[in-house]
Amino acid sequence: MRRKSVLYLDVAEQIKADIMNGTYPVGSLLPTEAELEQLFDVSKITVRRAIELLSSEELVEKKSGKGTTVLSNRPYNKLSKAGTFTEYLNDSGQKVAKKILNLEKVTLTSDSPVYQSLGEKAVKVSRLYTLDDRPYIYFNYFLPISLSDVPLEEFEKESLYRLMDQHGIEIIKFEDSFQTIELTTEQQEILATSEKNGLKRIRKSIGLSGKIVEFSEAIYNTALYPYVIEYEA
Repeated sequence: MRRKSVLYLDVAEQIKADIMNGTYPVGSLLPTEAELEQLFDVSKITVRRAIELLSSEELVEKKSGKGTTVLSNRPYNKLSKAGTFTEYLNDSGQKVAKKILNLEKVTLTSDSPVYQSLGEKAVKVSRLYTLDDRPYIYFNYFLPISLSDVPLEEFEKESLYRLMDQHGIEIIKFEDSFQTIELTTEQQEILATSEKNGLKRIRKSIGLSGKIVEFSEAIYNTALYPYVIEYEA
């Protein structure tokens, strides 16, 4: 069942925006939980979850009895933070766009690595990112079958992780692995390239129960643009 709103995400995004624009400078304290409750007209639990999310991105640090301190005003702090690379491209002046190529329910065989994560049935979303109108990243997301009734329009208008959260699938961490691969003919056609090699990223998203709730494979045409990770030392 879809939740009407995800308040803690909205609160976290607004606080993050205020950190970025200097309202809360690095080294300063955020307002107290009570003050944030009043400011956003939300519950204490909502505020705490928003702060936990910002803390997981290493933007703030909460210490008992001392309050919450702003650690950074840079959006790229964690190596595996969802969306960091595409945000990096946008903020670097690149024109990034995305479109869904396919949305389907699939049956997985027991020898599939996705089967080990999600079971026999899953939802598969294929998406293509373009960089300055040229195909750049080819994604295949495998998601819980509980999302099978979500219409294509929702996948197109919402970010994947916000959509999952709205449907009660919360993520607490990511596991990313990278390898260089030889592109298949199909992958070359989708990426509109004659390059023989590309970068493959496999992401496993871990839910509250400790189980994998998303398994995705992304193929990057790094000949067009290198994969960049930016983080603070």
